[in-house]
Amino acid sequence: MPTTLQGPRILLRPLQYSDADALLHAAADGELWNLTVTVVPSASTVDSYLKKALDGRDAGTVMPFVIVLKDSGEVIGSTRFWKIDPLNRKLEIGSSWISARWQKSFVNTEAKYLMLRHAFEVLDCVRVQFTTDENNQKSRNAILRLGAQQEGIVRHERIMPDGRKRNSVRFSIIDDEWPQVRLALEQKLADERR
Repeated sequence: MPTTLQGPRILLRPLQYSDADALLHAAADGELWNLTVTVVPSASTVDSYLKKALDGRDAGTVMPFVIVLKDSGEVIGSTRFWKIDPLNRKLEIGSSWISARWQKSFVNTEAKYLMLRHAFEVLDCVRVQFTTDENNQKSRNAILRLGAQQEGIVRHERIMPDGRKRNSVRFSIIDDEWPQVRLALEQKLADERR
C-alpha cells in the first residue's frame, strides 16, 4: 500500500506517472541524467524509469517516492525502497538522487532518516542495505555519514546504461545498530535546523 513519510521539512510521497515533468525539472538542476554512476531520468528515459519503478511497486518489491519540499511543494528528487524481502525482513534503500542545489543540505539526511525509521519501526526490518557505484565517492561518503557499515565490494554487480560493468560497494545498518544510528541522525537533523 502506498505510504507517505513526513518530516519537518520534506515529505516522501508515492511516485506516480504524473510526476514525469516534475522529475525532469528536478533532474535539470545539475543535468543529473549525465551522471555515469547512477540512473537519473532524462526526457528520453523518464517513461521507462517510471514504468520500472511502478511495475516494481505493483509486484510488491519496490516502494518508490518523490522527495518534496513541504514549504513549496516542489519535487526535488526521488528515492525508493527496493529488493523488499518480507520473509527475511530486509530491503535496500536506493535509486536516490536530489537536485544539485539541495545536495549537501538537510534533504538527504532527513529523507534517509524517515526511510530508516519506517523500515526498522514499521516494517520491522532486521537489515537495511545500501549499494552504490565503487566510483561514486560522494555517495559512499554520504552513506557512511548515515551510520551504515561498509561490507564489501560486489564485482561487476550490474551493467550501466553506457555498457560499463559496475563494481558496487555494499553497506548496511542492522536492527541492533538502529537505536544508536537513530540518535545520531536525530542530532544531525537538530544541528542542521539551527
